[in-house]
Amino acid sequence: MELGDAVDQRSGIKRKRRKGRRGGVRRKLIISTLVLIGLLAGVVGGGYLYADWRFGQIPKITVKGEVKAISGQPFNILMIGSDSRAGLSGLLAAQTGASAGSVSGQRSDSVKIVHVDPTAGTVSILSIPRDTMVTLLANQSLYGQFNRINVNFGKGPSLLAQTITANFGIPIHDTIVVSFAGLINAADALGGVYLDFPYPSRDPYSDLVITHPGCQLIEGSSALAVTRSRHFYYNVKGVSTWPGNNASSSQLTNLGWVYDGTSDFGRIDRQSAFLRAMVNQAKKLYNPITINSFLSKLPQGISLDSNFSLNELIGLAVRFHGLSSSDLYTYTLPWLAATTPNLGDVLFVDQPYAQQMLVTIFGRQLLTPSNPPPNEALQTPLPPAVATTTTTVVTTTSGQKKPPATKPAVNPTLAVPAYDPVPCTPS
Repeated sequence: MELGDAVDQRSGIKRKRRKGRRGGVRRKLIISTLVLIGLLAGVVGGGYLYADWRFGQIPKITVKGEVKAISGQPFNILMIGSDSRAGLSGLLAAQTGASAGSVSGQRSDSVKIVHVDPTAGTVSILSIPRDTMVTLLANQSLYGQFNRINVNFGKGPSLLAQTITANFGIPIHDTIVVSFAGLINAADALGGVYLDFPYPSRDPYSDLVITHPGCQLIEGSSALAVTRSRHFYYNVKGVSTWPGNNASSSQLTNLGWVYDGTSDFGRIDRQSAFLRAMVNQAKKLYNPITINSFLSKLPQGISLDSNFSLNELIGLAVRFHGLSSSDLYTYTLPWLAATTPNLGDVLFVDQPYAQQMLVTIFGRQLLTPSNPPPNEALQTPLPPAVATTTTTVVTTTSGQKKPPATKPAVNPTLAVPAYDPVPCTPS
């Protein structure tokens, strides 16, 4: 069978305020990593029958609330980072605050929507911060009428997908769930990723330890530590000595350690850098041994919804193989920080900037929300009308607003803090 016949038609190929919530030690995060990109590269480089066998080993889930994509048109993948520790070794499980094999109490600490446009050949990723207030569709007796978006994932992705569509009008076509083990396995199967750290860096909560600046290989537990880091320190004196997790602020300052302080939003910036580094590394998957290793490690900790087919992935791999990491656009939904009597520090959707961003990314795909998110007055007005041809807001992953622009000249999300790591090529 010709590859062209195997390609599913969905691919379209027919040939801030940067204020982070201070949470407890157990607020852990796993990125919804762009593992899919790596999978695509592996599939297109390997044999179809072998890839089909490997693909069949990846756990499948049924997600209610998804809609069928239109052939050749843009579609949206909900990517959920689950904090499930299932599959972790005893040491790694202990580092993440749980016993090995623990699967109870999973949370969606990372919510990203990947917008894929096969015709334009573009990929945009929208991050919705975990503390964003939404209107709940269920479990109001437990959580009230309004609560953080991450409470919707406890029993699976269906309610989360439905909540996103109801609040923001974003249709969800496919879903992927990545656990802690899934991230580690995917990064290791790629041979790790390369990130350039400007300074020695630490996170005493995620166990991130970067002893020297420069371009370096990040793999295994270090990959998990980077993407979970929300208590990030960097040393402006180039000193790697860490005085201990109980050190005072003055001790840290005297040694040159500076605290990022942006919590979840700094973490999103570092996640975006990690995703770009993964894209760079995944494009190198042509060695059959490497492809085999990658595909064999994916099933542990990664789940795809039952709508995905191998043919779709092959089509996407062919279409997006030339994707550059600099062409991967990442955004964070604009927000307003507030403190509520019952929930403490939360984020409210900042309008009209949020709707302008959604229109910029999703265009005419957007639906009229049936249950809009609350504003600071706990009212639920419909989003303001924004012309679909308007690209009026450009934001960094931190949520910082910039002046309107008719057409961004460069990827707006490549502008990250100077202390954060960026993808690099080893010398």
